[in-house]
Amino acid sequence: MPNSKPTTPFSGEMERKDNQSPQGEVAGILVEFLEVAITSVVYLKGIYPSGAFERRRYMNVVVQRARHPQLREYIHSAVSGLLPSIQKGLVERVAVTFFNTDNIPMERFIFKLMVNQSFGSKVEESDLEFSLRSFLIKLSVSQPLTTVLPRDCRWEIMAYFRSLPQVSTSKDAEMWIPTDTKQWQQPPLITPIKSMNSEPLGLQLYLEHPSPAEQVSG
Repeated sequence: MPNSKPTTPFSGEMERKDNQSPQGEVAGILVEFLEVAITSVVYLKGIYPSGAFERRRYMNVVVQRARHPQLREYIHSAVSGLLPSIQKGLVERVAVTFFNTDNIPMERFIFKLMVNQSFGSKVEESDLEFSLRSFLIKLSVSQPLTTVLPRDCRWEIMAYFRSLPQVSTSKDAEMWIPTDTKQWQQPPLITPIKSMNSEPLGLQLYLEHPSPAEQVSG
């Protein structure tokens, strides 16, 4: 697309509340970021025609937003449902996993996160957003690191919890169910993409691919 094409603000941004704890403020920013970043991953992999996305501006970076309501809602509801658990430090990783027709993972984009529960100072939102913006820029040029996927592959968003949230205290937790997805039997190959540590948030983004031994045995 031409660089001169106009962009509009990303409309998925959540309303910030006054008097939030540092962890609540960071969780809100992170959930917004994950929605944009996961959409960028799906766009990057070419699962859908480029016309299924439209350009938006988020954190002063041009990003992609899903046009199709069901796709947009799936990503939005998945990450927003993690908000209470991220705030409490329960979520260890959020993964975008791509599968072949045998339902075996071929590639994972992993967002590994840590929200410091003992942090009590004011969150420097501008510093945090500056660090997160660099992830979006790096992600947009990471295609050479990725695997070429078959046309009939599928994908899903997965969350890995340090401990499971109490369903009775969080309605959002009810949408997350244990997965029966086939797992790799060997440790995966890991390709780092970007990492940051801006208190109270630590974040790593990396790729996982099956090891050569896994591919031979599969």
